[in-house]
Amino acid sequence: MINRLPAWFKQDVIDEATLKISQLISEFHVDTVCQKAKCPNISRCFRNLKITFMILGDVCTRHCRFCAVVKKSKNEILNIDFNQPYRIAEIVKKLGLDYIVITSVTRDDLEDGGAAIFAKTIELIYDINRKIKIEVLIPDFLGNIASLKVIINASPSVIAHNIEAVKRLYRELRPEASYERSLNILKSIKEINPDLITKSSLMLGMGETEGEVIQALKDLRNTGCDILTLGQYLAPSKEHYPVKEFISKEQFARYEEIAYSLEFKKVLSGPLVRSSYQAEEIYRGFVEFR
Repeated sequence: MINRLPAWFKQDVIDEATLKISQLISEFHVDTVCQKAKCPNISRCFRNLKITFMILGDVCTRHCRFCAVVKKSKNEILNIDFNQPYRIAEIVKKLGLDYIVITSVTRDDLEDGGAAIFAKTIELIYDINRKIKIEVLIPDFLGNIASLKVIINASPSVIAHNIEAVKRLYRELRPEASYERSLNILKSIKEINPDLITKSSLMLGMGETEGEVIQALKDLRNTGCDILTLGQYLAPSKEHYPVKEFISKEQFARYEEIAYSLEFKKVLSGPLVRSSYQAEEIYRGFVEFR
């Protein structure tokens, strides 16, 4: 277990612009993964009006050991706030956002996994301006293709689904998830609509080997995945899975080079990279590449 951050791992201090966005989010009673997952980039993103909204509540039905989001207790009954998509759309309009990222907790208690709420949120944002670009970061919906089609039919610009870790670590880190199921979700998106941009992400520093990372990249590319992000895992607390290694900048650069050799269209690889970090820039770069 490693407790001390490397000297080069610096984060921006929370400034007035960040506090204003945080206050607005609080006033509208919406959630962001930026806050709930304790993202290290929150200040620089909020300052530049880059927000990743989190729908379907702030309690997850899964118990991944690396995630800061609150986990459902055994007998807890979770609700759905059907008005939240409207409030998110209000914030989008108020701030004049033109690139939106929407993610969610995993809701295995819902028949459709929450796909309809994703679709409604997308619809309301498009009602503001059809030119707004929307990226969704979705759960695996327990492999339910009908739920996946609801997302696809809502026509987001990018559909992301993270495998998060190499295959060997799934049992320990993600006991309720499935490496193969996640790959199949990404593959199914391309089978249903080959033109949709797909994206996935891996966290590093959890004890994986270079060979395991390279195999995960190959597995992702075999699904047709277009965009890849690689970042350093940071344990949210002492109770979470410990950091086993801080990956060097040189190793991140090596993984980026390998990913491009596997023909990923866009890759972002570095210590502070997260799935939604610089999402708009990556998307714009992909479109230019295309």
